[in-house]
Amino acid sequence: MPITGVMQDYMKTIYKLQRDRGAVSTSEIAERLHVSAASATNMVKRLARLKLVSYTRYHGFVLAPAGQRIALEIIRHHRLIELYLARELNISLDQVDSEAEKMEHVLSEDVEAHMASSLGNPTVDPHGDPIPSVDGTVQEVRYPTLDGLPAGETGMVTRLSDRSPALLRRLTKVGVLPGVVLKMRARHATNYAVEISGRDRTLPREAGTSVYIQWLGAPLRVRSSGGRGSGGATPASGRRRGRRA
Repeated sequence: MPITGVMQDYMKTIYKLQRDRGAVSTSEIAERLHVSAASATNMVKRLARLKLVSYTRYHGFVLAPAGQRIALEIIRHHRLIELYLARELNISLDQVDSEAEKMEHVLSEDVEAHMASSLGNPTVDPHGDPIPSVDGTVQEVRYPTLDGLPAGETGMVTRLSDRSPALLRRLTKVGVLPGVVLKMRARHATNYAVEISGRDRTLPREAGTSVYIQWLGAPLRVRSSGGRGSGGATPASGRRRGRRA
């Protein structure tokens, strides 16, 4: 049976959810994909029959090795396309995710290889997310979020969540991008006062769980995940574990 784009979307979603939760429920999948619980249940059962997901009673679903390979391949397509759109076509960060969604399922392996080569075989996408390698491995680093940075501390932005295009537009407008160093000046009830390149900026409170940073001077622990037949564990790093979107 051919693997459809919808199936790939489900496996990609399960992969992202299980990084933090381990096994996931159909209700979590339905919420993330904005579908009914019945639709999610039917699709997960279909994937289980194809041995692409596994089910443990009272725990939930996880990707089987074959399903994880497919998920990582489509994630690689998606993130390469995002980087190509941002770097070569100057598409804004708040737009590249939705555009990549339209193209990721039809990207041929030849075009993928040429795209990766032309980009210098990158390891991260424009949001700071890791790009899986051709062999299906990915270096995931668990960075803390901005809400854990105390006043007076400095950190480098490593990743921006792409869940809210409106927030992405707001952050990029004030210069919050992967690689930028910022200093926490003050934490208020409705916003954060930070300094970027010597300029004072105000960030909304919702940025606290959408901006991931590396505290400067804090060591990181990195583990590989993915690969042929391997699990989907992700590492923890920094001084505080951050939530991932």
